Amino acid sequence: MKESRIVISEVMMPSQANPNGNVHGGEIMKLMDSAAYTAARRYARSNVVTARVDELEFHLPIRIGDLVVVTADIVYVGHSSMEIAVNVIVEDLDEDSDPQLALSAYFTMVALDRNARPKSVPPLALDTEEARIAFEEGKR
Repeated sequence: MKESRIVISEVMMPSQANPNGNVHGGEIMKLMDSAAYTAARRYARSNVVTARVDELEFHLPIRIGDLVVVTADIVYVGHSSMEIAVNVIVEDLDEDSDPQLALSAYFTMVALDRNARPKSVPPLALDTEEARIAFEEGKR
């Protein structure tokens, strides 16, 4: 479903890296949080906050000059909370190689009303088998 997915891309710059040329993990985590926030805010049509991050895994290093593509997909919706699967794909723009998964995590975002109290969100449309499986996993 269109309203439940966000894609952000950015080329990594020297200001985001350590002296060895590897991008700081916190820089990537910030991009992931921004993508999760945007997906949840767009879906809930209200302010949202990050409540939890689960299963944050660093699979590959990211270097200066790499293209980073962050995808955020809402996979589960509760009363006021949303679970967002966030993946970071990295592509070396200097090499003819396939993009690879560099980081992954699940973000729990909570929708808030104007008084900063949890607010209900609409149910998630489960229009594919993959969406139904992800939703069931999100319940756990």
